[in-house]
Amino acid sequence: MKQVALWILAMFLFGIANTSGPVLGQTDSNLLLTNIRVLDVEKGQVSNPTNVLIAMGNIVEVGNQVTSNLDSTVVVRFDGQILMPGLMDLHSHLLLHPYNEASWNDQVLKESLELRTIRGTIHAKKTLDAGFTTIRELGTEGAGFADVALRDAINLGMIPGPRVLAATKALVTSGGYGPSGFDPRFSLPKGAQQADGIGEVRRATREQIAAGADWIKVYADYRRRTGDGSTPTFSLEELKAIVDEAKSAGLKVSAHATTNEGIQRAVSAGVATIEHGYQASIESLKMMRDKEVVLCPTLTASESMAVYAGWKPGDPDDPRITLAKQLMKNVAESGVTVACGSDVGVFSHGTNSRELELMFAYGMPIAEVIRSATTTAARVIGMEDQLGLVNPGFVADLIVVESNPLTDLATLRSPLMVIQAGKIMIDRRK
Repeated sequence: MKQVALWILAMFLFGIANTSGPVLGQTDSNLLLTNIRVLDVEKGQVSNPTNVLIAMGNIVEVGNQVTSNLDSTVVVRFDGQILMPGLMDLHSHLLLHPYNEASWNDQVLKESLELRTIRGTIHAKKTLDAGFTTIRELGTEGAGFADVALRDAINLGMIPGPRVLAATKALVTSGGYGPSGFDPRFSLPKGAQQADGIGEVRRATREQIAAGADWIKVYADYRRRTGDGSTPTFSLEELKAIVDEAKSAGLKVSAHATTNEGIQRAVSAGVATIEHGYQASIESLKMMRDKEVVLCPTLTASESMAVYAGWKPGDPDDPRITLAKQLMKNVAESGVTVACGSDVGVFSHGTNSRELELMFAYGMPIAEVIRSATTTAARVIGMEDQLGLVNPGFVADLIVVESNPLTDLATLRSPLMVIQAGKIMIDRRK
């Protein structure tokens, strides 16, 4: 009783508002989360119940004795649920929607930029609602610089959504991307920016940076004609020029690469991440490991494309799934670093955590899976001192889940609470 009395007295002295239902998105209150367990994703451990103080959008203090003497502090009491860093997806397409709703060709050629951008705002909210507080948006697929507009609208507080790192149009060679398969007499809009030769790729990279790109994406390989397999596109010299131009502006490069040769060229050129990497040999993955190039395996995209082709769980593995499983076996043998990158947009926004479940199902240790979407992802985007941990001084991008994700990844599908920069954006507690 004495402790209760002291706590009530403290609330009156320090101006703490006692509430179990704080106002969503409020900007003028600090938060004190009490009786909550904290997941240390680096150690792979969950703490005993503790308190976490959040002020000015950052984590201030974590500990059993933590209270608040700050004005306008909202107390949120829990029953031992788990607090962890907000999740990150480093391969997202807010301007796309699932291919079983509309083909990629139809989205690029038939849907207006306005419609796609409006739909992108809905996708952004679904992403945040799912606990993904940061994404790397890897190409607008024919929607110009709409990702920059979405990023800026989110930053201005105009629409809810995750932190967005935009890559704008992406870079492709002539004849190395779609839409394809049409009468060659007609020139159709492309899903990315075409550039050939060292001079052109430097110019295109500069244009994308000037338009607001946070990352540069390049297609190191792709199919040249409908029905063909992928082959390398840009030469090593062209890829080096893209990386050099991006580096001059303080940016990094991500490479779509599925073929072994495309991967090796991109890694030799100095890219920071390889997207997909399905045909990577163990030697290529070890090359990535040695050069500290990170893999985003986009396993959910492979599964989704298999489903769209008629595959069902329980059937013999579709070739796409067989390839993805082999990739993850090679990953384990090679020691290459993996970050969460799902290619969401190929499948439904808001279901990003499926990527984590597939990583685990295909053999990746569960603690590494969780780090792939937290600390590992933070290092990739150069924000390892701001995001990915529940530590004092870090940005308060956090989620609360019902059970321990180290033993139950499914708990990540629908977080109880999503906190973005110290603001409660989603509260699903009963």
